[in-house]
Amino acid sequence: MKVFNTLSGKLEELKTIEDGVINMYVCGPTVYSYAHVGNMCPVIVFDMMYRYFKYAGYIVKYASNFTDVDDKIIKAAKEAGVTEKELTEKFINIYLNDVKALNCLDIDYRPKVTECMDDIIAFIKDLLDKGYAYQNGDDVYFKVDSISEYGEISKQVVEDLAYGNRIEVSDNKINPFDFVLWKKTTEGITWDSPFGKGRPGWHTECVVMINKIFGNKIDIHGGGVDLKFPHHENEQAQNRAANSCSLANYWMHNGHVMVEGQKMSKSLGNFITAHELLEKYSANIIRLAILKNNYRLPFDLTETLFDEVKTIDDKVMNALRQANLEIQLKSLEVGNVKQDEKINEIMDNDFNTSNLITYLLDLVKELNAKLRAKEDFIEIYDKIMLINYILGLEYSFVTLSVDDKDVYNKWLTYRNEKDFENADKMRNILVERNII
Repeated sequence: MKVFNTLSGKLEELKTIEDGVINMYVCGPTVYSYAHVGNMCPVIVFDMMYRYFKYAGYIVKYASNFTDVDDKIIKAAKEAGVTEKELTEKFINIYLNDVKALNCLDIDYRPKVTECMDDIIAFIKDLLDKGYAYQNGDDVYFKVDSISEYGEISKQVVEDLAYGNRIEVSDNKINPFDFVLWKKTTEGITWDSPFGKGRPGWHTECVVMINKIFGNKIDIHGGGVDLKFPHHENEQAQNRAANSCSLANYWMHNGHVMVEGQKMSKSLGNFITAHELLEKYSANIIRLAILKNNYRLPFDLTETLFDEVKTIDDKVMNALRQANLEIQLKSLEVGNVKQDEKINEIMDNDFNTSNLITYLLDLVKELNAKLRAKEDFIEIYDKIMLINYILGLEYSFVTLSVDDKDVYNKWLTYRNEKDFENADKMRNILVERNII
């Protein structure tokens, strides 16, 4: 299996730290409002990978966090007239409901920053003790120039960066590119620490959570491409300082989100929440739209794209509905195909979901031909169901009662006898019951 590693900038053979086990961490949302589509792209992309790893036989330990302390949270809580905890719990629940509505599998760990504060404080103290951080004024900063590998993930040269462009400006920094580990504040929720009363900087949260759950190094660290710098770069620097190793063997990033060819932003009026998208489209259609192209490419969400994937979804659903009827009417056994070499070949090439969807449509065409010819179709059906599992596509069909089967058989009999009046009556009943 080959995956693209942002750290090396090339495709690499996947070799896990422990045979047969994958430890994976994906950066989660800051929970002050509804999650937007950009938040949900990595959720869907890494859920697809999670599913494929499980299909391939790996034991997968998967974590994704909630940032539940942040300046945006404080501001939003004040505006809403609620506590920060009330606000974050509300949007955590909404987020989890959206994730479930998008057909995502449950994962193993969902840590919150507020639950890891003792570990964060101890981690920052360790960096200070080792000389990788300093306290100036009331804040604690990480020394960027203390790590020779800084820039290895984002391929940024520090000296070429524009100060103030994604870099927090402060007179307390020795180097303009140093980043805050702990900041003193009297606004919002705060914690006591050896450095003073305050709260942590954003970049320390994830590395501490990873160390706490998995240890010093994991197999895969994922997230959106916008997190490469400065967030992932700063996580990596801290782990090299604290643990003398890369935080992850493979850093993986999904592409930017575009809407009708433009970057999604509130100022352009094309900002879409996952909540809004789920009101308009089914989970299958949203997932197909996200997974139709390679996960590393930009996602351009257009009406044309949604129309295209709706056609795909309809084709799969209609073929499976007919197959499902035959399976129930004839009590056929399914689920014997556990692996498919073609699926493996496609997905082992850095999760080529575009080709997987093409293969799915080829199988659907073959399934329809088998059904029309009244030939054995179960192996093809099983392969389609394997692909549906990996892509996270879910279809539900009516479980036939004894009476349903009787009506269906009568419909077939009347059709064969060319008794179209009674055949139409039976057909109408089947349509009303959502069987055909």
